[in-house]
Amino acid sequence: MKRILLSVIALLFFVRADAQQKPAYVLYNAKGKKVSYKKMIRLLAKKDVVLFGEFHNNPIAHWLELTVAKDLKQKRELVFGAEMFEADNQQALTDYLEGRINAKKLDSSARLWNNYKTDYAPLVNFAKEIKAPFIATNIPRRYAALVSKKGFEALDTIPAQAKSWMAPLPMDYDSTLPGYVNMLKMMAGHGSANMPKAQASKDATMAYFILQNLKAGALFLHYNGAYHSDNYDGINWYLKKKKPELNIGTISTVSQKNIKELLAENKGKADFIICVDEDMTTTY
Repeated sequence: MKRILLSVIALLFFVRADAQQKPAYVLYNAKGKKVSYKKMIRLLAKKDVVLFGEFHNNPIAHWLELTVAKDLKQKRELVFGAEMFEADNQQALTDYLEGRINAKKLDSSARLWNNYKTDYAPLVNFAKEIKAPFIATNIPRRYAALVSKKGFEALDTIPAQAKSWMAPLPMDYDSTLPGYVNMLKMMAGHGSANMPKAQASKDATMAYFILQNLKAGALFLHYNGAYHSDNYDGINWYLKKKKPELNIGTISTVSQKNIKELLAENKGKADFIICVDEDMTTTY
């Protein structure tokens, strides 16, 4: 009897302790079931490419990007890539990784995002520490802007050198892909049909440089805004179109008021979904 009473007291203590916890995030699989971090790492380590979809200003996503990289490195050789670096800045990025320039020179040589020092420098410095390549995968912003204004055709007029910083022309484009359709819906008539094409020029280019830099035996870990890979769309679509046999893992980031259960609208966005409390402070 005494043993039963002690068991009941212990159970009540743990239930109460659990109720008092306020986790910053919960990890879910595509079906909306909670999954352990350890299991996620084990499954991602078997992939050829991992697309890590972030919210650009979310500190939990940025922390997990570095943590996931460190834990995957224990299992696989890594190659890094990121939307946050445009292809024409590759030389400056490589020079930094190989010690030919310092962080100050990288800052003046490359078009770094405003939150680079807090959110992306840790990733680049980890790649440098383990002597892993870090690929600038994105199309230069000025050319994506050109597509947004004048369509893909405008890229035919740019110099040959500039064309080397993007996916080969003509770029594939499917206007019926959900991500591009939803983009037009979100603009509610305030944007042109070229806006999704600009998004596609980024997706196609990131996929192209991922494929160009795949390394036998290594896992390519790519960081991008969640919208570029949510719902197995965007970058994922371009990767599969060029190399259907590629084994791709995806991560997305979502924000909810209640993170104890994944909302239906967030299910299926990725293989693994980081559900962050909407009260989480942002990095900018």
